Amino acid sequence: MASADELTFHEFEEATNLLADTPDAATTSRSDQLTPQGHVAVAVGSGGSYGAEDEVEEESDKAAVLDRIKGSLLPRPGHNFVRHHLRNRPDLYGPFWICATLAFVLAVTGNLTLVLAQRRDPSIHYSPQFHKVTVAGISIYCYAWLVPLALWGFLRWRKGVQERMGPYTFLETVCIYGYSLFVFIPMVVLWLIPVPWLQWLFGALALGLSAAGLVFTLWPVVREDTRLVATVLLSVVVLLHALLAMGCKSLPPENVAPPPQITSLPSNIALSPTLPQSLAPS
Repeated sequence: MASADELTFHEFEEATNLLADTPDAATTSRSDQLTPQGHVAVAVGSGGSYGAEDEVEEESDKAAVLDRIKGSLLPRPGHNFVRHHLRNRPDLYGPFWICATLAFVLAVTGNLTLVLAQRRDPSIHYSPQFHKVTVAGISIYCYAWLVPLALWGFLRWRKGVQERMGPYTFLETVCIYGYSLFVFIPMVVLWLIPVPWLQWLFGALALGLSAAGLVFTLWPVVREDTRLVATVLLSVVVLLHALLAMGCKSLPPENVAPPPQITSLPSNIALSPTLPQSLAPS
């Protein structure tokens, strides 16, 4: 029976002969053969798990945005939008794209109204009104940022007067206003129906839903204040929201009247020329 030294010598001799025959060949030791081969698989698996976590997080964010949109469309008493939908995780993704979509839809519907009016009456001249995008965008973004800023500052000031008040953060206030504007997007699309009373009905319904969501969300905060301050504050919030709805209603042209036409007199009526009194015969 061969000893361990003899086996080692034979292995070394075989390796030497192999290197002599093939100089470019590489050898592997027993330690390399005993090395687990699952490291690469583990690395790939870990990278895949990170990608899966990112996808899951993205899907959860989308689900959260959809849930917040549904919450803004279906307000009800006792259902606080901040507590039930934001859950201390306010986002700017939803409010930003809601404002951008509303401005774009307002501009598109304004131009479509002119196109439909031209089809009904060829005498109406249509020209694209691209400035509506700029006007609508500036108005909506100023409303969605400046009004929440003023409201947040006022509630912070009132917190020093009424210690029991706990106002929302600025980002939460922006989210409240941003998501409350989503209901105006389908409302503006429905305004393409050329029926005035139906347009006003859609506008009143959208304003009622949006304003109710704001009141139900702000009430748990302002109810700790005096009754006069709470009433005036909520009235101002609803009034400003109504002014925004009226601005959306006035942006697209409601009635496009054709240019005035000069009616010609019948040809059998002769016009008697009149001379100035200084040139008339005596």
